[in-house]
Amino acid sequence: EMMKESPVAAAADTAAIPSAGAPEPGSMEAEVAKVIAAVRPAVQADRGDIELISVDPVSGVVEVELQGACTSCPASSQTLKAGVERIMRDRVPGVTEVVNVGQLYYDDGTAVTL
Repeated sequence: EMMKESPVAAAADTAAIPSAGAPEPGSMEAEVAKVIAAVRPAVQADRGDIELISVDPVSGVVEVELQGACTSCPASSQTLKAGVERIMRDRVPGVTEVVNVGQLYYDDGTAVTL
């Protein structure tokens, strides 16, 4: 009888192989991904999430998508600009702006001034 490899061992084997889409270590995209990973728990604590969509190393624009409770939260743009963008610009040389591409698709029609 053949023994089947455990799912954990199989996952560990495939995790060691970089995927074709994995950013180069030390690249702007890799550094941006580290910052996203660092801020994600705080965003998730408010029942939201943040996903890295793209990094343009030429313009320095980072595109993210705010998800979950963030899509309807009036403070999410402040969180993005005063929180995520500020941290990103401090930690990753070359980043100029962080934009939420989710805002392109979600508009509840209200204007909010904080």
